[in-house]
Amino acid sequence: MALMVPVKFAHLTVPLPAHVSPRRRRFNVSATLSSPPRGVTTAVDWVKETASYFEQDSRPIMLFDGVCNLCNGGVKFVRDNDRRRNIRFEALQSEAGKKLLQRSGRAPDDISSVVLVKKKIGLLAFDFRSYIKSEAVLKIMEYIDLPFPQLAFFLQIVPLFVRDFVYENIADNRYNVFGRSDSCEI
Repeated sequence: MALMVPVKFAHLTVPLPAHVSPRRRRFNVSATLSSPPRGVTTAVDWVKETASYFEQDSRPIMLFDGVCNLCNGGVKFVRDNDRRRNIRFEALQSEAGKKLLQRSGRAPDDISSVVLVKKKIGLLAFDFRSYIKSEAVLKIMEYIDLPFPQLAFFLQIVPLFVRDFVYENIADNRYNVFGRSDSCEI
């Protein structure tokens, strides 16, 4: 595997000790690695890696903290008010949840927010959109039964930074107020 150096770094100027001639201060940098260094993983195309989750079923996926009692209660609420079964559920701690988190540009161990991952309608199989925090909650509300889609419509008037501020305060204190379970209840 060859290490590619961007063109702007092809010639580097490196300060050298005084005893080295000034004419020899310019270096061409090139290197070849036989294998990646220890601890370095190869790049993964998370879009293609997660495309299979939407091949047979194009419904959006709600990612939630599987050990949070508030999150589990939220999933039960959505499930009870989603009579048409518009939304699928996946714990953030599951393998699929971790992959979808990385697809959404988040760390695989980031359980700080609910995430809604949905396929864009009418476009390529790999074209997705992810919503986090208060945006995810409002999008989820659009999929469940009345009166929640209308409520979501009116809550969009509230500026995003205000909605996310409220969301983050609840999320930061969810274990203290609502507790946590040993495993995912769903």
